[in-house]
Amino acid sequence: MEFTVVQGDIASQEADGLVNAAGTSLQMGSGVAGALRRGANGPINDEAVSKGPVELGAVAVTDAYELDAEYVIHAAAMPHYGDGQATAESIREATRNSLAKADDLGCESLVIPILGTGAAGYEFEDGARLVCEAIRDYQPTALSDVRVIAYSQREYEVLERIAEDVRKSA
Repeated sequence: MEFTVVQGDIASQEADGLVNAAGTSLQMGSGVAGALRRGANGPINDEAVSKGPVELGAVAVTDAYELDAEYVIHAAAMPHYGDGQATAESIREATRNSLAKADDLGCESLVIPILGTGAAGYEFEDGARLVCEAIRDYQPTALSDVRVIAYSQREYEVLERIAEDVRKSA
């Protein structure tokens, strides 16, 4: 499917669904999870934790509270046990499951970060390729506007280059 690349704070995005880069416990700590928790300004962390723990690669859905979205899809790309590190398979699976859940919910728009990087330890460039490939290969039923988001200018530039490569290899 087609997708676009954007830069900014995921908590300030407007979409039907926002994807949280979660761990299997669904506890919302720092990074993307922290930004969404703060932006939601409600009991989103309590609601998320009540739906966990989940298997690695699985997703759970909560209300978005005061975020400009209907849902937050918590995608468990990293384990909250062992070494806590994401894998290529956990990133692919969490991305595919996020897209499928958004479709199941009837979402037309979705914003997704590069799952498994940051605290989960996966190299940003490699994670970006996995996320972009999973989106490219996904066959949507409701989704028509998928945006992959990077926070920093440097990450945005890397993501933009990788997204272009992935689109060309389709």
